[in-house]
Amino acid sequence: MFDRYQAGEQAILVHIDFPDENAREDLQEFEMLVDSAGIKSLTVVSGKRNTPHSKYFVGSGKAEEIADAVKLYDANVILFNHSLSPSQEKNIEALCECRVVDRTTLILDIFAQRARTHEGKLQVELAQLRHISTRLIRGWTHLERQKGGIGLRGPGETQLETDRRLLRERMISIRKRLEKVEKQRQQGRRARNRAEIPTVSLVGYTNAGKSTLFNRITEADVYAADQLFATLDPTLRKIEIADVGRAILADTVGFIRHLPHDLVAAFKATLTETREAELLLHVVDIADERRSKNIDQVQEVLQEIEADKVPQLLVCNKIDCLEDIEPRIDRDEAGLPIRVWLSAQQGIGIDLLFQALTERLGKQIVKHSLCIPPNYGKLRGALYQLNCIADEQYDEQGNCLLKVKLPVREWQRFIKQDEALIQGFIES
Repeated sequence: MFDRYQAGEQAILVHIDFPDENAREDLQEFEMLVDSAGIKSLTVVSGKRNTPHSKYFVGSGKAEEIADAVKLYDANVILFNHSLSPSQEKNIEALCECRVVDRTTLILDIFAQRARTHEGKLQVELAQLRHISTRLIRGWTHLERQKGGIGLRGPGETQLETDRRLLRERMISIRKRLEKVEKQRQQGRRARNRAEIPTVSLVGYTNAGKSTLFNRITEADVYAADQLFATLDPTLRKIEIADVGRAILADTVGFIRHLPHDLVAAFKATLTETREAELLLHVVDIADERRSKNIDQVQEVLQEIEADKVPQLLVCNKIDCLEDIEPRIDRDEAGLPIRVWLSAQQGIGIDLLFQALTERLGKQIVKHSLCIPPNYGKLRGALYQLNCIADEQYDEQGNCLLKVKLPVREWQRFIKQDEALIQGFIES
C-alpha cells in the first residue's frame, strides 16, 4: 500500500471524454471540486474513448502517460474525474506506484472536511464505509489467507473477513444513531404541522448561491463561499412572510452531477426536509453557461429522493454578473409566480422574492375592524402576539380601534376563546 491521500497534496488530474452523455463529466467542474478539496493540480491528462477500458479505465498507452506524468511532476495522488471499479484503482496504483482517487471518493472527502454537526459526521461516515467496503481487498492482499502454522491451523477468520465484519457492525451502529436523529426531525415536523407553519426548502446545484440567499433572507451567519459544497449541514430558520405569517426556511446541501448514491442514501434523513416542504426554492446560477444542464441534474436528484412532486419556484440568482438584467417576477398563464430574478450577493430583488412567496403560500386572509373597550387589554395583547394588527387608534371614550389581518385558521382559533364576546367587538 502507498501513502493514503490527504488534503493539500499535489495531484495529476485525469479526464476522459466519452460520446455517451450519461458517462460524460465536466472538466471545469472537476477542477472546482479539486480546488474545494484543498488539492493542488499539477497537470491534466485528458483523452477520448468510446467505452472505459476494463483494466485501467483508460487505455494502456494513456495509463503509461499518466505514470510518466507522476514521475515528471513528482505527484503523490492521481485524481480521476470518473467513478472507478476497485480493480481499476488497484491496477492503476500498481502501474503508477501512486495513490489513485476517483470522483466519488473525492466528493466523499470534501463532505468529510465540511461536516460540522454530529448528524452530518455520521452521515458522511456511513457513506464512506459503504464505499470503502468494496475496496478492502486493495489494502489487505497480504492478509487474505487464514493464519497457518503449529497451533494456528483449522477453521478461522481471515483478516479481510474480520475487517468486513467490523465494518458491518459499525454501519449498523451508525444507522441506529441516524434513526434516532430522524425521529427527532419527525417530531419537529409534526410540531410545525400542528402549528400550521409552512416549510420552504432551498435546493439547487452546488455553488448556486443558496447559503448567500439564506443569509440575506434570515440574517443568519451560515458559512457561504464561492466553492463547491460550502454547505453540508442543514440549517433551519424562521422567517416572516406577509399574509402568511411565520414560515421555516431550510438551507440544504447542494446537488452535483452524478451525486454518489451512497451519499444520497446516507443523507436521506436530511433530504426529508426537502421532500416534505410546501415549496422548493430552486436556486440557479443564471450566469453559469451550464445552467440548463444543472437544472436538469437537480431535477434528477429530486426525483431520486421523491421530491419532484413538490411545487417549485425558480430563483434566477447572480443577475449582477449579467448585463441589462433587471430584477423581476415571471408568471404563468394563471398569473402565478414561476421565476424570480435577483442577486442574493447584492440584495437586489429580495422584496420580489417575498412577494412571490406571499402569492405562492398565501392562505385565505380575513380582515376585521375591532372596537375593544379599555378593560379588555388582555384581548388586545393576544392580538399583538399574533402579529396581525395592521392599524391601531383610540376614540374619545378610550376604546381601542384595531384593524387586524390574519389567516382564516388563525382567526378561527383565536375567537374560540370567547366567540360571542369577540364577535360583539367586530364593527360592521
